[in-house]
Amino acid sequence: MKIRTGGPQDVAAVLRMFDSAVAWLSAQGRTGQWGSEPFTGDPKRTAQVEGWAESDGMRIAEIDGSPAGCVTVGPPNAYVPAAPVPELYVQALVIDQAFAGHKVGRALLDWSLEEAVRRGAQVLRVDCYAGDDERLVGYYESCGFTREAPFAVGQWPGMILQRSLSALR
Repeated sequence: MKIRTGGPQDVAAVLRMFDSAVAWLSAQGRTGQWGSEPFTGDPKRTAQVEGWAESDGMRIAEIDGSPAGCVTVGPPNAYVPAAPVPELYVQALVIDQAFAGHKVGRALLDWSLEEAVRRGAQVLRVDCYAGDDERLVGYYESCGFTREAPFAVGQWPGMILQRSLSALR
């Protein structure tokens, strides 16, 4: 697996990653996280991915030259209060379901941890969907994150999680 800097040339591939994740979640009846409609063709979603692609925080994981996952890091998302200490925030993490089971998400989170240390952050934070059975919260906990605080955006339940970087210095 190779992790490289992402950019505008990756927008279509990242939208396809989200499409595969939405289709996978929908097939399980789990539409609360991202809905049931593809991201491709949605102007709002496209603009969001284009914004990430223009930042210096987008990374693409590739397996055998194919885009397998994407992470974007930077300041916290607008609906989340900033941490009281220097932080780096995982703004988005998505995996193409064709590469499920290849530990792409963990590799991208490991890169995020290393990047947070390089940037002098004290914590790496992320938020995720906390509805249904909280499986996604459990995934982040299995990656070493701890629950910080629940929140909601309208009816969408979320959880902020953090990982202290003190042991990594």
